[in-house]
Amino acid sequence: MKRLIPYLLILILLAVIILNKDAIYEKYTDYIIEIESKEIKAPENNEYSRNYSFSYVQLTDDFIPENKQDLLNILFTGLNSGKDSFDFYCSKDYDTCIEDVEAIAKDQVVISDINNFVHPYNSFNHIETKYDTLGHITITTTRNYTESQINEINNKVDEIYNSIYDPNVDLTTNISNIHDYIVNNTQYDKERSDHNVVTYYSDIAYGPLLQGYALCGGYADAMELFLEKLGVESFKVSSEEHVWNAVHLNDTWLHLDLTWDDPITTSGENYLTKDYFLITTEQLEAITIREHNYDKNVYKELA
Repeated sequence: MKRLIPYLLILILLAVIILNKDAIYEKYTDYIIEIESKEIKAPENNEYSRNYSFSYVQLTDDFIPENKQDLLNILFTGLNSGKDSFDFYCSKDYDTCIEDVEAIAKDQVVISDINNFVHPYNSFNHIETKYDTLGHITITTTRNYTESQINEINNKVDEIYNSIYDPNVDLTTNISNIHDYIVNNTQYDKERSDHNVVTYYSDIAYGPLLQGYALCGGYADAMELFLEKLGVESFKVSSEEHVWNAVHLNDTWLHLDLTWDDPITTSGENYLTKDYFLITTEQLEAITIREHNYDKNVYKELA
């Protein structure tokens, strides 16, 4: 009997391996069936989702990526939807999918660039990527704006828009009037910029529109909300040190930088310029380089 015990243990071990193998195979088969059924779709959009694409990232209905560009498109589409969480699956033929997902998740510049192409209300301040060995990816985000902030900002945007918008003038003039209002009613948040003293929500549109203080991100978000209301395509463009707006007018993409049109004076007075109002890339490069040195492989519309 003692001689039979080792053999019985071996048989039990083999049975466990076979059962586990069958379970793994069944799980993998279910995964392939799910992939091939094409039931993995983009999440439903909220009211702030954009319906247009860009050179760097495009909207997609196919949430089964075949390559790295597909991954970027899925991330953009998912973020653009405004959902706090969305899923997708790697194609069984995309051998490096998980590696590419990991690389993108670790690249804060790429993630930030994609974030610049979505509506401010759908942008995030934290993103988390989870995945399993079978290629099921889950993206979870924490957005920059709370619902209460959105409600307050929307009421303020409507109030300003109704007092400024003039149907009898052209689009450029209306954009100019909104630009001037934001600059004339906002101060650059120097305390936060220089000393990281957080008193205002100056990095989002709440700061300039409701508190009168902004960093470059706050100026850009505030302007973008009005551009959306005017039906003008736009996105945020960023360098290592700065953020501003790109605006699509008359089939041309132009730069619009409210931060630099609201310079800080030694006397503390609010000062308005139009040096960075709807200018071409050639004009931008003629007056500044370092702070506006953006990646033209990403923001190709402005190249």
